[in-house]
Amino acid sequence: MVARRSAPTARVVQVLDFFVEQRGKRFGLSELARELDLAKPTCLGILTELTAGGYLVRAADTRTYGLGPALIAAGRIAQDSFASSAIARAELEKLTALYRTTCTASAVVGEQIMVLESTGPGLVKVGAAYHFAPPVGLMYVLWDTDAAFDAWLNKPPTVPLQQDEVRLRQVVAECRERGYLVESLTAAGRRLYSLLAGVAAHELPKQVRELVGELVTSLGERVYVGTDLRPRKEHPVSLLAAPTYGGDGRQNMVLTMYVGASITGAEIDRRGTALVAAADRVTARSGGRKPGATIDQ
Repeated sequence: MVARRSAPTARVVQVLDFFVEQRGKRFGLSELARELDLAKPTCLGILTELTAGGYLVRAADTRTYGLGPALIAAGRIAQDSFASSAIARAELEKLTALYRTTCTASAVVGEQIMVLESTGPGLVKVGAAYHFAPPVGLMYVLWDTDAAFDAWLNKPPTVPLQQDEVRLRQVVAECRERGYLVESLTAAGRRLYSLLAGVAAHELPKQVRELVGELVTSLGERVYVGTDLRPRKEHPVSLLAAPTYGGDGRQNMVLTMYVGASITGAEIDRRGTALVAAADRVTARSGGRKPGATIDQ
């Protein structure tokens, strides 16, 4: 079912996003309408309602608007909800310093995958979102329950797929046993994520859906399994990923270490082991529980 979009609501979000991006600056009605390409009456109506709700404040002397106190309460609640991501940041910074690469923490929020934390030279934008449907999102259900994996797999795919379910089940089993995922480095994979960032399935033109379907024919093809990796041989690697867990023992986040180069199987194992250890510490320090394991704090 295609979700309906609300243009008036989108304009409200546009206004709030603008104020957040300006980091505390204040603006008058005319300037805001011009910057956001909104009609002045429309912009005034939005500003009036947001001010009444405390999300914006209006200075009587300058007649300018700025962020209001209601956002403080909302922000604190949101921060509490994603407390584990703040804990993850310290671990990501350690990995970035050790391997001089970009690391992220991300999770499924509603129907989207969202970047919650990012460290490193090629900084990934916090808040970047991807539609949570095949072929995107495998690592967010790999270490969850079988029911969660099946529910994701049964979602209408973002692009047409030719699925090799035998291969995919092998990937799931091996990644669960190994504790981390190794994604191969391909031009198709790089293009896929940049193309799908922030785009819902129904928003992709038919021609684009077909093109991406040709580039990414199977969910399991981009992931290395044990038989693919040899200690002394170099393998082109896009990224490594490992899960964190909540108090209920279910997967709640993914920590990612970007590689973007060819490295040996032995080096993949070293980095994967370090990433899993970092994820385990995040799980322990956030009050989570890794299924079937005792986590050293």
